[in-house]
Amino acid sequence: MSQKTRICNCNNTMPMDGAAIGSALGEGALPVSSQLCRREVNQYLQTLEGTERIVVGCTQEEPLFRELAEMKSTVAPLRFVNLRETSGWSEEAHHTTPKMAALLAAARLPDPEPVPEVEYQSEGRVLLLGPARRVLPWARKLERQLQVSVLFTDGDDAALAGHSWPTFSGSAPRLQGWLGAFQVSWQQSNPVDLELCTRCNACVKACPEGAISLAYQVDLDACGSHRDCVAACGAVAAIDFERVEKERSGEFDLVFDLGDTPLLRMHQLPQGYFAPAGDEAAAALAAMRMLELVGTFSKPRFFQYKESICAHSRSKQPGCNACIDICSAEAISSAGDHIKVSPQLCAGCGACTTVCPSGALTYAWPRAPDSGERTRTMLATYARAGGQRPALLLHNDEEGSALVRELGQLAAAGAARGMPARVLPLPVHHVASVGMDLWLAAVAYGAVDVALLSSGCEAPQYLDALAQQMTFAQAIIDGLGYSGTGLHLLRVRDAAELERELQRFAATAERLPALPAATFHVAAAKRETLDFALTHLARHAPTPQDCIALPPGAPFGAVEIDTGKCTLCMACVGACPESALSDNPSLPQLRFTESNCVQCGLCVQTCPEQALSLQPRLALGATAKQARAINEAEPYHCIKCQKPFGTLQMVENMVSKLAGHGAFSGNLDRLRMCPDCRVIDMMQPEKEVSIFEVKRQ
Repeated sequence: MSQKTRICNCNNTMPMDGAAIGSALGEGALPVSSQLCRREVNQYLQTLEGTERIVVGCTQEEPLFRELAEMKSTVAPLRFVNLRETSGWSEEAHHTTPKMAALLAAARLPDPEPVPEVEYQSEGRVLLLGPARRVLPWARKLERQLQVSVLFTDGDDAALAGHSWPTFSGSAPRLQGWLGAFQVSWQQSNPVDLELCTRCNACVKACPEGAISLAYQVDLDACGSHRDCVAACGAVAAIDFERVEKERSGEFDLVFDLGDTPLLRMHQLPQGYFAPAGDEAAAALAAMRMLELVGTFSKPRFFQYKESICAHSRSKQPGCNACIDICSAEAISSAGDHIKVSPQLCAGCGACTTVCPSGALTYAWPRAPDSGERTRTMLATYARAGGQRPALLLHNDEEGSALVRELGQLAAAGAARGMPARVLPLPVHHVASVGMDLWLAAVAYGAVDVALLSSGCEAPQYLDALAQQMTFAQAIIDGLGYSGTGLHLLRVRDAAELERELQRFAATAERLPALPAATFHVAAAKRETLDFALTHLARHAPTPQDCIALPPGAPFGAVEIDTGKCTLCMACVGACPESALSDNPSLPQLRFTESNCVQCGLCVQTCPEQALSLQPRLALGATAKQARAINEAEPYHCIKCQKPFGTLQMVENMVSKLAGHGAFSGNLDRLRMCPDCRVIDMMQPEKEVSIFEVKRQ
């Protein structure tokens, strides 16, 4: 593919070695512009001709460059790389050539394959719920642009005359769904049904206690039960004190929750739901956003799910709930032995894929192979350009990128040191979507440090999970002797804190012998990538190990067995979703393949004898991938045909436990028979009687 790269030193505000950068990219010496967006714009216009992909080392003037490309009717993909704030505007600017080359190389990669999309259809049917004093003003403002319905959740005295929208009142509202498909239910507790009420005021005049106001709701404490209001309402029948069916419900495209306490409290709210909680500025912003949410919309399907290796449950025995517990959008729920993920609620954070031990849930936007190739390309180009001790900084594409830009701008003004030269920023859709497989792959590709940047917008459970996963991965790195290699979770609120955190770990990295860069490609399967990375790290480890102890909860480990309790019933084999436990078709033998075990605990929960326990650890080498016998027993032979059908211990236990049972006490020998002989014995009478014997009687 024909590619061209254009770089600019932004009016000579940063050093830039076009020859070295071009050599690392394989393009030859690159011309360095000074005012590519102004005086030298013709250089950019010439680049647009006859090129299949164009990479521009500037994001400041991206709108201008895109507009010029449209004027030239250019269809070539345009990529823009921020070389200014991430590299050139730094105290270490003279050492950032390898970083610039790495960032440009990543931008030159082909586009990832498209992923399926999730669609939303909204016709603008909005429900406003809350106290009348808040709902009514917004209903009047929105009724011309949206199809408004209102639900009053209190007995506010706000006058309801002159409405032109469906009106309901009720308590205990419940809400579920998403943009275009919200389902709302509530209890119609007040005698007056506002949707039937015509606002004629007959009931207000008829009530002797004045218990009905212009809110058209009955104050039940003041009501004397004369029922004059019912008579006054007449055939309209809007007042019913004996209402039996109080449940009401409706379907809406949007929900504007104006109550003091939002109905939904999860960290990541569903699209189409807005709850400003009394904040007028937030309510105004929500109203503006709702006006934009009419029509057809789509988003990527962020995940892929492979049910066959999910360790959630087996035969109603609990296993792994990691994805359910961490999801901040409540998009994941239990569905029997497996899980159910709602793509409409999924916000694309990817935390579920990071904590999934088996890889049943994988991130799809981008897919792991695409992220891995981007990482591998950056680190390989950085090394080829002469860079040393690279550190990978993963951050959210929006909030994290804003902090990086701010830090660079402070450095340009002399108010900060800027981004260290060896730190390679890598934006991702969400920092929680990148897990242990990609961290260890990055180390295998040559990264000395891998840092995750939290800017404060992430759900708290994400940070806890990332910290725990880093504990597992760091234990492996330390166990293999990579003492100068670290994983870091940077929790910052502003650019000043970001600079302090970056300088802290960037300055303390030890100079270690260079680890030969791995050549494998990140696989779609999480455990396969982990195997590649761990094999490479173990092969070149400063202190090789056969086994590394890991903290509880790690996704690697062994199954310990109490052979005195185990009857080799093989219930654990049927429960294991990863084929870590298996039987031997020829012998009564339980076998274990440690590399397959994800420590989900289903075998422990399923074992009727409580003979199993988990031991978190990482076994390295070929033996971890081989099935080994962890228990075996003498086979028991059928007392009729002599065919082996179980173990001696199992049959003896069964006979001893059932000997006193009325259903078996008459013929315990059947328990000592194989299934075939047992059926034959049951079908044969104990004594055959001939017709001649019957006649003689």
